[in-house]
Amino acid sequence: MSHAAASQRLGSVHSHLQMSPCAAQEEPRVKTPMESMSEEREKATFDVRELTYYLDGGEKFTKVREKFMMELERDPTFRMHDMYDLTKDQIRERTMEKFRTIVHYVSAEPVPIFTMRMQTISLIDPGFWTRFGVHFGLFFGALRGSATSSQFSHWVSKGALALNGMVGCFAMTELGHGSNVAGLETTATFDEASDQFIIHTPTITATKWWIGGAAHTATHTVVFAQLIIRGKRYGTKSFVVQLRDPKTYTLMPGINIGDIGKKMGRDGIDNGWIQFTNVRIPRTNMLMKHTKVSRSGDVKEPPMAQLTYGALIQGRVAMVVDSGNISKKAVTIAGRYAAVRRQFSSNPLDVQETKLIDYAIHQYRLMPLLAQAYAFHFTGVETNKLYDALMDQLEGSQPDDDGLQEVIETLKETHATSAGLKAFCTWSTLNAIEACRQTLGGHGYSAYTGLASTYNDFAVHCTWEGDNTILTLQSGRYLVNCYREALAGRTQPEGVSYLNHMDSLLNQGCAVKNSEEILSFDIIQQAWGVVTANVVKKAGDDFEACLKQGMNPEGAYEECSQARLAAAKIHSFGYVFRRFADAVKNAPEGLKTVLTKVCLLYGLYSIEQNAGFFLQYRYFTPSQMDYVRAQVNVFCREVRQEYIPLIDAFNYSDYMINSPLGVYDGNVYQKYFDQVKRQNPVGREHPYLPMMQTLLTRSIEDDEPLEDDDDDDE
Repeated sequence: MSHAAASQRLGSVHSHLQMSPCAAQEEPRVKTPMESMSEEREKATFDVRELTYYLDGGEKFTKVREKFMMELERDPTFRMHDMYDLTKDQIRERTMEKFRTIVHYVSAEPVPIFTMRMQTISLIDPGFWTRFGVHFGLFFGALRGSATSSQFSHWVSKGALALNGMVGCFAMTELGHGSNVAGLETTATFDEASDQFIIHTPTITATKWWIGGAAHTATHTVVFAQLIIRGKRYGTKSFVVQLRDPKTYTLMPGINIGDIGKKMGRDGIDNGWIQFTNVRIPRTNMLMKHTKVSRSGDVKEPPMAQLTYGALIQGRVAMVVDSGNISKKAVTIAGRYAAVRRQFSSNPLDVQETKLIDYAIHQYRLMPLLAQAYAFHFTGVETNKLYDALMDQLEGSQPDDDGLQEVIETLKETHATSAGLKAFCTWSTLNAIEACRQTLGGHGYSAYTGLASTYNDFAVHCTWEGDNTILTLQSGRYLVNCYREALAGRTQPEGVSYLNHMDSLLNQGCAVKNSEEILSFDIIQQAWGVVTANVVKKAGDDFEACLKQGMNPEGAYEECSQARLAAAKIHSFGYVFRRFADAVKNAPEGLKTVLTKVCLLYGLYSIEQNAGFFLQYRYFTPSQMDYVRAQVNVFCREVRQEYIPLIDAFNYSDYMINSPLGVYDGNVYQKYFDQVKRQNPVGREHPYLPMMQTLLTRSIEDDEPLEDDDDDDE
């Protein structure tokens, strides 16, 4: 090779080596999960912190919640990383440790602040929230709602507020009766000679069942029992009964208690059964705010029986709020995982697999659930406000007040609305949790991802404080009554105001010039108004037809049960959308654009899921319904662009989420692997080594050798 050729060759090699780094830099680089998450956050067109403030009701409330999250995360009694591996007994012991910690705040914090603390805890440990809430929400709540002022003061002085000297439970449900409170069998018979009530369990089905805190914790209970005086029954009333000696914890005479054992979820609460055998209590232990029994046995019933509804509403409102909070938690886990999980490739030229969230079908699975979480949040906020305003009215009302009837009507509306919403929101949330779990693929079956236990813990919402089907029927019954009143010319309240315009609504169609006009809050609200009015009318007409056939009212209501269920369901869809739309209209200007997209997605998706009603009553034409379906996909793509910032606005710390697949930074695989190794250390002694050794080294007698098939052929 000549010197010139050698120089040329050397130059070529040198040039090649100089270009290699540059060429390598130009090659597309695979993004880490953390980088994938970061790029999602960069898409935000709104101030995430401002949205957090709006969701929380203001900056000061956000800071209070963040303070609670920090305190709980640093408290060793509230350690949560190992909760998925604890036994029932270990969970209950841990729960009592938390009990001692939290009781300090009962007297140290104002009620609204303490309520916020407990709402935060409910997301972290629902079982503890229930156990603590049984005393304050149910036992103490029953005292507050059903005791006279002097009775209430008496029980507070005994330690009912400070949890000093007593722990309470709430003995309403029986082995044979749940939602039918009027049918409870436990009796409270008045003994005039001793001025005492005799509390008794007459049958096995009268055994109090599912009583939270009864198995090991409670010293006192509020018992629901049939009031009997001189052989006459006066219906179900409430009585305070001591169960145990607070110092020795021995059972009081005539009290038998046991543990009902392992449950589907919420093992932190010791649900038990109670039987009373002729247990005597002072007459003054009957809670007499409404019904009064004198020393001589005279009974004074409340002028308005509906006043007793108030105590039932609080729990149902709390579950509407909880539905929004738990929905947000489930969507956070599934949504963050979808931002970093990559699977297959939608583009052969990509050097990296495609994010789950970039698949249209995954957007359709998750984005409506995100929209529903926002809808339930704002519905919970408004329902809570309605309840607080109602309770203020009730506490300030007297039997002879001129405006009492108006208060009663508000109470009836709030009672029916809360019943329907409790059922609608808890059913929908339970389905959403499972849908989110399935979007995690195979990892969703792991306890450590958090959604399996979330489902198990939340499932009870569908059956306690009233079975959902029964509550939905109650809501449907109220709607039928409102329909009948509207026909008679009586103006209906805001929640069912569509019934005031039946003449114009019933046959109304979607009168838009072009399909794009459907994408407005006014049109969607009108659509729900028209369809709901028609569905309620159907239930009302079915009821009237049954009456004309000679049925009594109860039989007629039973006969039109399916129509009542449909009416309540559609009414709830429309109600939730209105609450969401109102919240968007009242939002800060910088948030309206993104919240409008989320709200429209919820409205359109809900219509799509109930398309049959909108077509049946001809509000939408088939072509308009096709447009609605197409726009659901469009808004799924729109919301997908900012769904991580929308999730971040919920402001749930990693500690609260307690799922490696839902961590803020997106480092899901490392966090998941670390948790598995921490909870299941490598190198532990084989748990059943002797059994395996015996199995593998057992003696087996040799059987006769099998004949070769080829030999048979010969």
